[in-house]
Amino acid sequence: MAGTDRTQSLLTGDEAPAIILVAPQLGENIGMAARAMLNCGLTDLRIVRPRDGWPSESATAASAGAAVVIDNVRVFATTSEAIADLTLVYAATARDRAMTKRVVTPGEAAREVRAAGQGNGGAHKCGILFGGEAKGLHNDDVALADHVITAPLNPAFSSLNLAQAVLIVAWEWMIAGSTAPASEMRIPDDTRPATKDEMLGLFEHLEGALDDSGFFHVREKRPIMVRNLRNLLQRAQPTEQEVRTLRGVIASFAYHLKKK
Repeated sequence: MAGTDRTQSLLTGDEAPAIILVAPQLGENIGMAARAMLNCGLTDLRIVRPRDGWPSESATAASAGAAVVIDNVRVFATTSEAIADLTLVYAATARDRAMTKRVVTPGEAAREVRAAGQGNGGAHKCGILFGGEAKGLHNDDVALADHVITAPLNPAFSSLNLAQAVLIVAWEWMIAGSTAPASEMRIPDDTRPATKDEMLGLFEHLEGALDDSGFFHVREKRPIMVRNLRNLLQRAQPTEQEVRTLRGVIASFAYHLKKK
């Protein structure tokens, strides 16, 4: 799915968390995780002991153009080195580790990371640990984290692949700082919302045609039927172009009715 200009506009500064992949196995999974990161405006990808080495052609191919992430990957020998400059670290894991750790949802973690990155002059730099495909994070890695992130998934089947796990957390982070409306009506550039005058013209055209066809044969019911039709059409919030189309439909029916 194209959209490089839009994703580039989402790039953020030091308040954005680092994504740390610990012992990932397949380059394809690293690339898909990088793609998920850039979808959500994250670019700081760190890799600890990638099994197949780095750089990786398969990771580049699977990233689908997320070059700004792949080209700036930093590789570390240990998790401790990868998080050395961070002040707040979360470990993403679905398994109970028999540790006393505060567990938060991806959404709560996202809000905390946003707050930490923006407070105290942006003093906090955060990171999120993800384990390898086969066994996830080692307990020693989880012990380095301040908190654990666990997504509320189906308890009977909570396994995610690496890119899915990264996407869930990264998306929550993006949404936590988004000002986009939860719902909006998108109208093509070649039209606009119908004016009330245009809507009134539609109502009168339809009601006149229905009068001619005998639809309102019970005269005392006509007012409420007219109100019902007008409410129905207004709920649709048609565009000016759609109003013209509807009036064309009415005119066609009326013409053929008169011919008969």
